[in-house]
Amino acid sequence: MNEKPPLKASHLSRLRNWLSLSGAVLVVAALFAFMLLFAVDLFAVHANPYMGILAYVVTPMFLFAGLGLVLLGYILETCQVRKALAGVQTPFILHVNLSRRRDRRLLTAFVIGSFGFIFLTALGSYQTYHLTETNSFCGATCHVPMEPQYNAYQHSAHAQVACVACHVGPGAGNYIRTKVSGVRQLYRTVLGNFDRPVRLHNVNQRPAEETCQSCHWSEKHIGNVHRKFKRFLADETNSPFTVQMVLKVGGSDPVHGVVEGIHSHMNVSNKIEFIALDPERQQIPWVRVTDADGKVTEYRSEDFKDDISKHPIRAMDCMDCHNRPAHKFLSPNAAVDQAMAMGRIAPSIPWAKAKVVEALVQPYSTRAEANEKIAAFLHAEYPDDPRVDALIKEVLVIYENNFYPEMKADWRAYPDHIGHKETNGCFRCHAGNLFNEDRGKTIKGSDCNACHLITAQGAGAELEKVNLKGHDFFHLDSEYLEPNCAECHNGQNME
Repeated sequence: MNEKPPLKASHLSRLRNWLSLSGAVLVVAALFAFMLLFAVDLFAVHANPYMGILAYVVTPMFLFAGLGLVLLGYILETCQVRKALAGVQTPFILHVNLSRRRDRRLLTAFVIGSFGFIFLTALGSYQTYHLTETNSFCGATCHVPMEPQYNAYQHSAHAQVACVACHVGPGAGNYIRTKVSGVRQLYRTVLGNFDRPVRLHNVNQRPAEETCQSCHWSEKHIGNVHRKFKRFLADETNSPFTVQMVLKVGGSDPVHGVVEGIHSHMNVSNKIEFIALDPERQQIPWVRVTDADGKVTEYRSEDFKDDISKHPIRAMDCMDCHNRPAHKFLSPNAAVDQAMAMGRIAPSIPWAKAKVVEALVQPYSTRAEANEKIAAFLHAEYPDDPRVDALIKEVLVIYENNFYPEMKADWRAYPDHIGHKETNGCFRCHAGNLFNEDRGKTIKGSDCNACHLITAQGAGAELEKVNLKGHDFFHLDSEYLEPNCAECHNGQNME
């Protein structure tokens, strides 16, 4: 005989069924998870951009699923009551009747299981939160859009620095912005509606004072730094050509050293401001310099006649030169030079520099196509050379680490502003095209010794001719006329 609830049961009592109770447990667990995630993230050292996905996307999904179960149980129970009122004999399968011993046992097990479920929810939420802080989650979860950045990061000087340490800032504004960013990234990834290549949505989102200078001391006087650049020419013998130089890094704080060199650009004693006409800050037609005495000097290009109030003025910081500190993509020339210098590509292979660069710069639509065509090209160029398989293996590694055709990401999409050999870099301002109208002078640019001294260059006996006062730069095969190297040295021409 079927036991039935009172026919005049209240609406609230119609929630007394297993389905609605299960939904209520899910609702409580979701609310508990949200409060826990919010509290953990609020007191964390670094805000987590992906907490927005957990707290504002995943948790509400479980909340609404629980509310749906509560409502479904209520509807089914109401239908059973109405049928009972109409005299239809149907069993109340989901109804909880505490007068039955079986239901009391089930309810006891249900309560114990509910507490266990809430505990596991808390534990799982906490562990998931910490998972989203890991570098692998930031780089590998959204595999297609973030693969280029993640792979480049793993080969950078900042590979041991957590992504959130640089990409998420302190304060309420950054906190809210990172949550919105995390949800937006999820939405765009699911729909495949992301930029190719990936771009910053707001290039001014974090000043260097909040990122770089939390680890790097801006007042430190670096002085001179010795560097050695080993290159190979694109001739039959892959002739080595090495440049040894002293970089005048200097410093910007008169308390700790003379204000001089490259780091005199930092806004410590001097203040440098500029206008950029493009988001990547490649086109800079106006610069203003304020020195330690308060003297202001403005420079502008001849064709820039705009009122400066019409443009945003940016104070120069670390990121205007060090714009790829953790996500650098090597050009074909630089990558092949590096591989040859380390012995991974044998310089004794005839025309190796030229052939490998040629293979790398061809247009490929997918990684699979690139692997197949690069291998076929090099096999055709060196059909009888036993070293060709090792050569192909290394070239494919170079391609995998620096070229991402599906995301249209390589050194061209992400130019590096350090130096001036393959991108405009320093010559965005120091190409001699910015003039001061009152004093009739330009920003220094044509003097190669302004920022560095070439102490030795060439190969063999030539490289042993060290000059601490600095050699004049020796340009191969043609006369060196203008300082804008990147007009010819674009990273893929046969250097």
